[in-house]
This record gives sequence, C-alpha cells and structure tokens, in this order.
Amino acid sequence: MVNVLYIVIVISVVLVSMTFHEAMHAFAGYWLGDDTAKLQGRLTLNPFKHLDPFLSVLLPITLALIGAPIFGGAKPVPFNPKNVKWGEWGVAIVALAGPITNFLIAFICFGIWVAIGLPNTDITGKIFGSIISINLGFFIFNIIPIPPLDGSRVLYVLAPEFVRRGMDALERFGTTIIFLLILLTGSSVGVFISSVITFFINIFAKFFGL
Repeated sequence: MVNVLYIVIVISVVLVSMTFHEAMHAFAGYWLGDDTAKLQGRLTLNPFKHLDPFLSVLLPITLALIGAPIFGGAKPVPFNPKNVKWGEWGVAIVALAGPITNFLIAFICFGIWVAIGLPNTDITGKIFGSIISINLGFFIFNIIPIPPLDGSRVLYVLAPEFVRRGMDALERFGTTIIFLLILLTGSSVGVFISSVITFFINIFAKFFGL
C-alpha cells in the first residue's frame, strides 16, 4: 500500500531542494558576471521555473515508491561560460553551487533535528529524514563526473584535452545520458548513493556528538 503522506513529503522536499539547487547555480553565475539566467527568468526561487518532468517529479516519486534512495535534478540553469569570471574555475564554481547547497541543507537540518531533541514521531521523523536523505541524494548524484551532471564541470577543469572533447560530445545529449545511466545501472547507482548517504549521516552524527 502506498504511503500517501510519505509521497507528499517527498514531492514537497524535492521541489524545495531542487529549487534551491538550481537557484544557487543561477545566483553563482550572476555573481560571477553572467546574466544569462536572469534574462531567462531563472534567477528565482519559483520551483516551476526550474521543474523538469522526469528528473524533478517522475524519477523521485518512482524511487520513493520502490523504497530506493531518492535523487533527481531539474532543468539545467543556462549560463555563458565566456561571461563568467575566472574562466573554467568560475564555471566549476557555478556547477558546484547547486550540490553544495543541497549538502548544506542536509547538514543544517540534521543539526536542527539534533538541537530539538531528535523527535521521531511519524511525521517529524519522515520530514527530517526526507530532507536530510533527499538533499544528500541530490548532492551525491549531481557530483558524479558524467555530463551533464555538475561534477563533470569540475572534472572538465582538470581533464586533458582528449577527455574534454569526449565530455563535450556527451554534453549534447543532456537528459538522455542521465536516463540511460539510470536505466542501465539503476540498482548500482542506488546502492552507491545509499552507501554514501549513510557515510555522511554517520559523519554528521559524530560532528553533533551523537
């Protein structure tokens, strides 16, 4: 039987989390000198400006229904690398702004949960658990260094030219690459993300003295 409350919580957390993720890409790009996102209406916390039907809705709900670790994404925020300060390192900063935001949300909410006494009633436990695990899932999934995920931008800065050419070729296929990645290696990706989520939760627990 589907837990309707859990699905509602998941959808709400995903929408807020992916909105902050994409908005921080946009704000980072704007801060570094590029106004492309602003001109296209993406410098906003309006979730409907960032929504991707597959990555933001269908994928997270499907994962929630099958009991897998939840991750996802949104429409990539457009930016012009030529306008960004500090060249390729500036582009890497724009890319990292999103997943780092998710990591900080998870960390801060874990701290709040500890501060208020780790309440674990059905609704409180589900809300805090979902915020922490979903944001960690977003962070981990998006730093995988495969185009068009954010981690590829960091790899691009460090990679030799022949690797960059290959990444440029993959980038053109956008969401199709992500779909194939999940379709072909879904269970492996899920196990990997679940393991890393557990690792970070243990780190958080130690940090807050649990």
